[in-house]
Amino acid sequence: MKIKKIGIYVDAINQTINGGYGLRYDILRKYACFPDHEPARMNVYVSYDEKHAEEDENYEAKTRRFCSVLRDFEFKVVERPVRRYLDSESNESIIRSTVELEMAADIMKQAENLDQIYILTNDDGFIPIIKFAQDKGCKVELIGFDNVSDQLKFEADTFISGFLIPGLLPVENGGDWGKIGSKVRGLCYDFSHNDGYGFIRYMNTLSDNTWITDSRNSLSPYKTIFCHISQFENHFDTSFIPSRDLIFQFQIVENDKGFIAQNITLVSAP
Repeated sequence: MKIKKIGIYVDAINQTINGGYGLRYDILRKYACFPDHEPARMNVYVSYDEKHAEEDENYEAKTRRFCSVLRDFEFKVVERPVRRYLDSESNESIIRSTVELEMAADIMKQAENLDQIYILTNDDGFIPIIKFAQDKGCKVELIGFDNVSDQLKFEADTFISGFLIPGLLPVENGGDWGKIGSKVRGLCYDFSHNDGYGFIRYMNTLSDNTWITDSRNSLSPYKTIFCHISQFENHFDTSFIPSRDLIFQFQIVENDKGFIAQNITLVSAP
């Protein structure tokens, strides 16, 4: 069996401010690196604000702790300082960093030695980078949370919302993902407005078979659960479902008719 060489590239700040706060890098590594996958490159790109560090000791401590945790999981931390510029017209301070350029350059240099790349960003500037990696023979999977454009999703070979990956983001009082009583996230892919019910699909286990969406297939990592209109939060307009873009969080409960989704709330929308 051929061992696939895997590359993981994460724009940490980009993900944090676009729905990925609290991302668990140990789960990310576990998701990307199955038994036949070797993590050849795992890079996390971090912007560091020296001025902020001078003014706030907590910021400095948090940054060092975050980087230490990443190193524990064998991620390479690429830390670059932010630069401040004064806009001559508005007289406002502009903050910029080079982490996106560094990340793009690394992917371009390393793609030819990799079989598959996982990119975590919502920056459309990576569209040509994705195409470049694909031309080098790499399969590119894009993982994102909020504010990911359709064009960026389309250029990747695969897109999956990080909200759907079990354990990638913490769920408050979530319990053991996938077990009865736990809270999980999924997509309402089928819904009858006449009958007032439908079905939600959620990923139950970490797997590289994410393309097998039919939960009846034993190789599929997905489960399907019944949902009723009465269980959606009061202000949600159910005319928007079914949808591949809306992500819901819900609790798995069991009654005499089987498993049902309860307390369904919207957590992400385009």
